Amino acid sequence: MDVIVERRGSGEPLVLLHGIGHHWRAWSPVLDRLARVHEVVAIDLPGFGGSPVPATGLPADMAGVVAGVTDIFAELGLDRPHVAGNSLGGAIALELAAADRVASATAISPAGFCTARELRWAVGVLGLHRAAAHLPGPALRALLAVPALRALSFGMISARPGRVPAAAALADALALRGARAFRATARAGRGYAFRGEPAVPVTVAWGTRDRILPYRQAAVARQRLPGARHVDLVGCGHVPMHDDPDLVAAVILATTGAAR
Repeated sequence: MDVIVERRGSGEPLVLLHGIGHHWRAWSPVLDRLARVHEVVAIDLPGFGGSPVPATGLPADMAGVVAGVTDIFAELGLDRPHVAGNSLGGAIALELAAADRVASATAISPAGFCTARELRWAVGVLGLHRAAAHLPGPALRALLAVPALRALSFGMISARPGRVPAAAALADALALRGARAFRATARAGRGYAFRGEPAVPVTVAWGTRDRILPYRQAAVARQRLPGARHVDLVGCGHVPMHDDPDLVAAVILATTGAAR
């Protein structure tokens, strides 16, 4: 399986999984912080970022997604790595923990704890962002170069959109526009709910200003995962890596440290 991978640092491997429509660069603000402790392996999931859709097609459900990610681990020579994921990636991280495929899992605003209506809202908001990203390249670049317009464009995704650099905003918009697996993944996620029981250290972290998968879903996660560590990312949005990179890195490293 061909996937785009960014590897940095040394130590026990830590795999980073992005959300729907995103790419490995979503983790850029925390990569070097994490690489001081781990070999960090940030992946473009199949059909997202620079990774192509597999020749066999995209998985039809979460079980297929988890199997595909497990195959990626094997191809990369990773045996029970630590894993951290955001949104869709957070759900995958929890499923990998429940399947005992990882040493620890950190799930940041994970999918799988929302109602059907809340899921439609999340996919709808991201779909509107994706439609807006189809502006002609020069227009999109000019729009995102203006701080006020960039803040308006990313205000639903990030709680502090002013901290998102213009180059990163453009790369994220282009990744969302080019996400070949977006629709199929959204369809496959209908009705999905996390019900597993992880046997490894797990942290569920939620941005208190998340507007995509709102913070109230953290209470549902606490009920379903009473044995997990639950952390509030105060003042952070759905994709919190630009909002507070030090906090995000610290939460992930606390989880991997607990496993060690």
